[in-house]
Amino acid sequence: MTPVTERDVALREHALRLLDAAGAGPAPIVRAGHPALRGVAVPFDGQLEGEELDGLLALMHRTMRAAPGVGLAAPQIGLPLAIAVLEDPGMTSEQVAAVRERAPLPYRVLVNPSYEPAGDEPDGDERVAFYEGCLSVPAYQAVVARWRSVRLTGADERGTALDEVVTGWSARIVQHETDHLGGTLYLDRAELRSLAAADEIGMRWASEPRPTGAAEALGFALDAG
Repeated sequence: MTPVTERDVALREHALRLLDAAGAGPAPIVRAGHPALRGVAVPFDGQLEGEELDGLLALMHRTMRAAPGVGLAAPQIGLPLAIAVLEDPGMTSEQVAAVRERAPLPYRVLVNPSYEPAGDEPDGDERVAFYEGCLSVPAYQAVVARWRSVRLTGADERGTALDEVVTGWSARIVQHETDHLGGTLYLDRAELRSLAAADEIGMRWASEPRPTGAAEALGFALDAG
């Protein structure tokens, strides 16, 4: 049995305070500039027991939905623990969804996740560039080139090992949320000249499957690398 450390005790107490403060509602989402978003999250190793972990996951899930978003990492509610929740209802435009390879992603939990490009898969080294945003950097989006397919490893909330290939928009969500656990924001990987207010993107380029019009108008190269 792994010895309980002072850090483990502090994490548990922090999580329980979050649960108590939120009640049946969502938790506040911390913004860029909060130290929790720039530290490396502590691997989950049983710091929370069954009902406590279930409570934290439920809190993260309803916080993500209330925002709304398609993913949330524990550091985004100020808790430096290596856990993330994902859920994507997909999108209504079939044309845009097809280009972005965006299909509904059922709710799932990632514990201590990591990823690498799925280089042994067809097109496993391919990168694709699209606009994305972040609940911790509200009202703005930027173009990020990410791996089209990744090998995801880690565990689910019950400790079952994960080792799978994820492709398309779901792979983008996995990369974005896993990056949070290492202290990386999407802006660290973005083409900063593409940075735009979300309402500007919605008004000008929302119907574009790829950000080609934005690249031309804002003067950045749409090169996935």
